[in-house]
Amino acid sequence: MKLLSSSVLSLTSASLLLTPLLLTPIYSATAAPMEIDVTVVAPRQQNQVALVPFAGDSVLSSVIANDLNRTELKVTTQGLPQQPRSSSELAGTLPVWQNLAIPYLVVGSTRSDRGKVVTEYEVIEVKTGRVIQGKQSLSADNNAQSLRYAGHVIADKIYELITGTPGDFSGRIAYIEETGVGKNKTSRLRVMDADGENAKTITEVQGSIFSPAWSPDGNRIAYSVQREKSYPVIYIQNVSGGGASVIANYKGSNLSPAFSPDGSKILFSSSFEGSSDIYEMSTNGGNLRKLTNWPSSEVQPSYAPDGQSFVFVSDKAGFNKPQIYRYEFGSGRITKVSNSSYATSPQFSSDGSQIAFLNGRSAAIMNSGGAVTANLGNTGIDEAPSFSPNGKRVVYASTQGGKGVLTIKSLSGGEAFGKSAQGVIRSPVWSASPK
Repeated sequence: MKLLSSSVLSLTSASLLLTPLLLTPIYSATAAPMEIDVTVVAPRQQNQVALVPFAGDSVLSSVIANDLNRTELKVTTQGLPQQPRSSSELAGTLPVWQNLAIPYLVVGSTRSDRGKVVTEYEVIEVKTGRVIQGKQSLSADNNAQSLRYAGHVIADKIYELITGTPGDFSGRIAYIEETGVGKNKTSRLRVMDADGENAKTITEVQGSIFSPAWSPDGNRIAYSVQREKSYPVIYIQNVSGGGASVIANYKGSNLSPAFSPDGSKILFSSSFEGSSDIYEMSTNGGNLRKLTNWPSSEVQPSYAPDGQSFVFVSDKAGFNKPQIYRYEFGSGRITKVSNSSYATSPQFSSDGSQIAFLNGRSAAIMNSGGAVTANLGNTGIDEAPSFSPNGKRVVYASTQGGKGVLTIKSLSGGEAFGKSAQGVIRSPVWSASPK
């Protein structure tokens, strides 16, 4: 899926405190696609962008419009007075577009070039006729998967040109899908596009998978698997294929891996020395060091975006009163962050200003000082949300009507939508765009 662009494109769950009991060895498999439903749960807003379907295109324009319509930028492709391919074709007709009272216009075209599809497009400020940052160009392989990805990348750039914030459409979402119970339970680690399409199974086990975590480059996933009559083991796997590599196989519960911002290290919790503590090691399995040493259980670590600290969960406060704490690497100082009576599963937003977490039985968001800023409601399966790369949206799992549901919700006025399956869905986590 090789993409070449003439402009720089800015693109970027958690285990419970209880240890699962039964799993069988891991193996790679391809599962039948799950049937999904789309549920729109928020009203459409006034259109902000007029998108003229790109000349010569049959894939990109619909992907772009669908992406932008899930944000505060609403798009129309209907009832447009003209079908220009470039800003130069607007000469003398700009007042016609200004009368529509839609602030932005996107035009473009595609062409074949030595086995590639080259897309050129412009984002125009209708009031002034100004082309924002000039003509953009993107080259992609001529196949359905590459063109779909290119559409997400272009939507990222259009969103950035209009709002000043990079889009979050070209990242992917990993999640766990469970069917059956007990010895008959099957768990699949799946990855889908951020619009809920193109879902694929990465790994399948008879038993359970826990707490997937993306590498910063969006190419690898770390996760825990518990073998039958044994302890959970942490693996790292390349999303594009290949077998999984064992990274932590200590005699204890090895859970909740988290990549460092530069991708060279992981944090995880393990009970191989007694109660669960937080450890850090390099992703090649070396340089193990213990970071916490309280008599209580410390689990679910998550690096801050600057790599200078991390947050984790401890039951130090007492039974059924887990709280979120911050550990500073420079000083080793630990401070309490959360102010709720029950707080687990923390994950930072990309700018470090917010932390998604489980607030009692509700998915919630707090600021870095511990004040709750958003409560997303009871998920029914004690699941925390995960931020999109730009922090404008979250994804979280829940159960509705006996079905597992993945909900992607905008935090800035866009619509929410869901994907449902017959089984249980757990631990969704959003990646940056693959580099």
